[in-house]
Amino acid sequence: MQRYLKVLRLFWVTSIAAEMEYRINFILATLSSLGNMSGSLFGLFLFYRTGYTFAGWSWDAALIVLGIFTLLQGFSATFLAPNLNRIVSHVQRGTLDFVLLKPIHSQFWLSTHTLSPWGIPDLIFGSVIIGYAGQKLDLEISNYLVSAIPLFFGIVILYSLWFMLGATSIWFVKIYNATEVLRGLLEAGRYPIAAYPTAYRFFFTFVVPVSFLTTLPAEAMLGGAQLNLYVGAAVLALALFLVSNWFWGFALRFYTSASS
Repeated sequence: MQRYLKVLRLFWVTSIAAEMEYRINFILATLSSLGNMSGSLFGLFLFYRTGYTFAGWSWDAALIVLGIFTLLQGFSATFLAPNLNRIVSHVQRGTLDFVLLKPIHSQFWLSTHTLSPWGIPDLIFGSVIIGYAGQKLDLEISNYLVSAIPLFFGIVILYSLWFMLGATSIWFVKIYNATEVLRGLLEAGRYPIAAYPTAYRFFFTFVVPVSFLTTLPAEAMLGGAQLNLYVGAAVLALALFLVSNWFWGFALRFYTSASS
């Protein structure tokens, strides 16, 4: 474990040093995040401006969901996208051979090698939205701590789905469009699951588990999540993580290296 932590620190220090050579990108990323957040707030405002509310979700409660969604966007831009989107290019260029030859677990290397600071603005804006809404709702520190548990499960679920999709590039080399489809479906998490018709709720719970990513952590923060949902999120996160690890090993059986 200590060896992996040391390698992780070296990965991230090197990545930040390389990325900071282009500091203007951080300003552009901040402006982009600000524009996205403004658009999300405006979209939510269009629902609530006439007094309409999603069932059981006040304006401030819906802001909690939006804030968690923005946090996940920042996490994805910082940790997931810079790494998992490159699995496709590694397969295309044959550089996956070099990853497999390294004395470290290939899934760990592919998942953690790069850290991008361009998702930090979303992490900040998401925290600001949550803090503002939490102040309006008189939330305490304990509320935030409780929500961290299902939020962690949601992150594991998101990572596992994204990694498995990236692993399919071994069979279907160009899967960028499929990745964009997944990201498009995850956009549904910017609103509470109650905002959607029953059929969509089923789809976003049991097919693409968007509700576990944003709505469940928000409910936990607001004190409305049930124990069975915590258990369901934990089981789903563990199952998907184990499946992603197995699926990667299975996919490698079909990988033909650039030298073969």
